[in-house]
Amino acid sequence: MKTDDLINAMVADNATQSPPIAGTVWLAVAAGVGLGALVFASLLEVRSDFLFAVSHEARFIFKFVFTLALGVPALLLVRRFSRPDGTAGALRYVLLIPVLLLAAAVAVELNVLPPDHWSVSAIGSMPAACMKYIPILSAAPLIAILFALRNGAPSNPAAAGAAAGLLAGAIGATLYASFCVDDSPLFLAIWYVIGMGIVTAAGALAGARMLKW
Repeated sequence: MKTDDLINAMVADNATQSPPIAGTVWLAVAAGVGLGALVFASLLEVRSDFLFAVSHEARFIFKFVFTLALGVPALLLVRRFSRPDGTAGALRYVLLIPVLLLAAAVAVELNVLPPDHWSVSAIGSMPAACMKYIPILSAAPLIAILFALRNGAPSNPAAAGAAAGLLAGAIGATLYASFCVDDSPLFLAIWYVIGMGIVTAAGALAGARMLKW
């Protein structure tokens, strides 16, 4: 049987006999968020000025704008890659939106801050904690999403795993942002991106092994 015929047969079989993979992914994401929140509660706490920052600090709010702007297309990618005929398509361009938003925020920050403050804002108060806790908070969501993808039939296991890692990293970074007191887009562009990059790479490696068929 040709590869295209095999993929088409699996798509038809999935559609008629298996529970919708989209529903499985949604359940995995919900479970991952819940478990990630429990890990957050056991290790960290919401910053003391959270309510004030929400209402007065645009840079604090932007952290969530960025992580959610990554998480939404990552979720759509996970759903697409869960099927044997799934491709990134136009979603690859949607991922440029958070990148452009972050680049714009960094440009504004560099324009507003004196040059001698750039390094202070970029390094922040706890960069090591950022790189440590984002992967920790992302672990449960990543595991849940990868196991959900095992119920699908990704034709590109590494890409599916990377999408799962990006989604899990966005979840972990969103949780961590409520604790983190470093709100500068410069800090976000370096340490948050590194933390989420670690999770994305871990997802790609795990997916290449776990999602083969």
